Parts: sequence; structure tokens; C-alpha cells
Amino acid sequence: MKCVLCNGKTKQMNAEHKEMGIPLGKFPAEVCEQCGETYFSEETAGKIQQKSKDMGLFGLARKATVAEIGNSIAIRIPKEIANFLKMKKGEQVTLIPEGRKELKIEI
Repeated sequence: MKCVLCNGKTKQMNAEHKEMGIPLGKFPAEVCEQCGETYFSEETAGKIQQKSKDMGLFGLARKATVAEIGNSIAIRIPKEIANFLKMKKGEQVTLIPEGRKELKIEI
């Protein structure tokens, strides 16, 4: 198989898959030897999706709207994400800018 991104050659191997930084395991895949792009079969993708659902990760990503509160702005964290992260009311977090388009929150 040829890579659709760089036209490189792929080889079959077990590739680790992560969602939201959480490892789901290693799965059979075609991996490009040149750029590292990973291709899973439809069957394997279904297994990965099921594992993601079992772990409570599937569909967890959400969009949020920035609001203004006094002299600050606020972003509400949806309850499903707060529960997944085990965040509690009143808990302090650290906000770390990771460039102009990314914000990391350490709990």
C-alpha cells in the first residue's frame, strides 16, 4: 500500500493508538515508513471505537463558548469532561499557553 499523504511505502505492524493522550492499546495497521501515517482497517477501527466507548472517551470532545465575567473571560467545562477529569468545584488548576492557538490545563 502507498501512503496517501507522502506516497511512501507502508508496512504492516502493530501500532499504538491513543485518544486524548490515553493509550487504548496496539492494533494491526499499515504504517508509512516515510512519514509515520497510520492506517487501520474498517474492522480494526470498529474495535478501537468500541474500546474508546468502553473507556468513556468516545464523543468526549466538546466545543465551548467564551463568556465575559467582570474583567475576566470564562470558559465553562462541560460536566462530562469535568467528571472524566475528576474535577471538583473550588479546585485550583494551572493554565499554560502552548502557543497562540492552544491552552493546556493542568489539574
